[in-house]
Amino acid sequence: MRFFDLAKHAEGEIFGEDCEILRLSSDSESVEAGALFFCLTGGRYDGHDYALSAVKKGAVALVSEKKMDISVPQLVVKNTRVALALLSGAFYGEPAKRLKIIGITGTNGKTTTCHMLAAILAGAGKKVGIIGTLGVSFGEKNYPCELTTPDPIPLHKIFAEMFLEGVEYAVMEVSAHAIHYNKIAGIPFTACIFTNLSQDHLDFFATMKAYKSTKKKLFLSEACPLAVINGDDEVGREFGALRERAGRGKTAYYGLTTPTDAFAIVTDESLQKTECMLNVNDDVARATLSFTGKHNVYNALAATACAKELGIDVLTSAKSLSRLQGVKGRLERVGVYNGGEIFVDFAHTPDGLEQSLRALKLHCKGRLLCLFGCGGNRDKKKRPIMGETVAKICDFGVLTSDNPRYEDPLDIITDIEKGYRRFSLRYVIVPDRKEAIRYAIDTVKKDDILLVAGKGGEGYQEIMGIKYAFNDNDIIGEIIKEKENSFFA
Repeated sequence: MRFFDLAKHAEGEIFGEDCEILRLSSDSESVEAGALFFCLTGGRYDGHDYALSAVKKGAVALVSEKKMDISVPQLVVKNTRVALALLSGAFYGEPAKRLKIIGITGTNGKTTTCHMLAAILAGAGKKVGIIGTLGVSFGEKNYPCELTTPDPIPLHKIFAEMFLEGVEYAVMEVSAHAIHYNKIAGIPFTACIFTNLSQDHLDFFATMKAYKSTKKKLFLSEACPLAVINGDDEVGREFGALRERAGRGKTAYYGLTTPTDAFAIVTDESLQKTECMLNVNDDVARATLSFTGKHNVYNALAATACAKELGIDVLTSAKSLSRLQGVKGRLERVGVYNGGEIFVDFAHTPDGLEQSLRALKLHCKGRLLCLFGCGGNRDKKKRPIMGETVAKICDFGVLTSDNPRYEDPLDIITDIEKGYRRFSLRYVIVPDRKEAIRYAIDTVKKDDILLVAGKGGEGYQEIMGIKYAFNDNDIIGEIIKEKENSFFA
């Protein structure tokens, strides 16, 4: 693609001669010949400092926020991150404009809601793609992605691949970081879903006000003509009111406790399933969810309410939800040992952890046990709160590592302890996560429930910048098999 033709898609001033652009790059380490290099700002590094290095490696043009004294064509823009998103879309043929894209954001529930909505759309005969924490999935393709919301270059490449495969709907998780860094600039969403807002990412946003304001940008933008919002969430109601005052298209609400367009009545609930009546504007159907917990009823409502706005009746949604056999790493039952049940969940925030633990506690005939840790180099304020949460609800806790990253696991555990010890001394510290899982399984007795929380379906553990292969489900299965083989040996 010619540089001048591509540059037309972002406001800015062009310097130099036209040239052929073969690829896009925002990482100077991976630049190849024929690349257009974006000098990104706003992160830990200033991309302008790496422009010359990028050119030496083969970049033939630059997108920058200031004119560089480098002898290659340049597009100077106000914000290189916005330009990256816009030009990535243009480079791949504007695939986002050819798809119906549903964006899902919120502190908790994004992944489950994403997979529930995708199941409903597929059940209605639509060809669907998924982008999120569990990876990219469409047609016969399934592969992981580094981030919940991929960076613009890989994101628009994914959109292009989906379009070529005949995908009609792309359901994607939209993280707060993606909104902050303008990754989704230029994407014309068909609808956006808001699940909830609670404490998370304060290592990055510093305050809940800043975190909320970032989420708010999505729902007040012209790119969101339809918002499906949790009406039981105070922040959700605030977003809806702001949309109404700003005249930002239609807003549909769902909830369990306040008058909303979509609501549900739970008729029966067990550890393995939840039966409920779904009602969206008097379109009613019964669903049997292969999930437990009120939070999963909210997720089902969000997906059903959105589907209804897209023209899919509630009966179709209920049938599709009833066929969905769980979501990987989301309050997933992964094993039985010594008469006790073992679950894995991604819960890594105080609210998410509390919701999952209370859901399990409701059906626990024995003791409720929880193994968990907190991520390193992330929001430290939530660590003692998560400790308090487990201490208040559980009968016993196993404190261990999550993804310690560049922190000492024991320092992280010490932060958790500060909250835990205020309410209980019934816990043990086992820093090595695999050994912690082994210890926790050894502790399980008949009728107990063990929740292994924090990592869910992740396939790695990040330690000192290296991602080691590690999956809670696999480790649990491996340990149970060892114990059973040992017993029968």
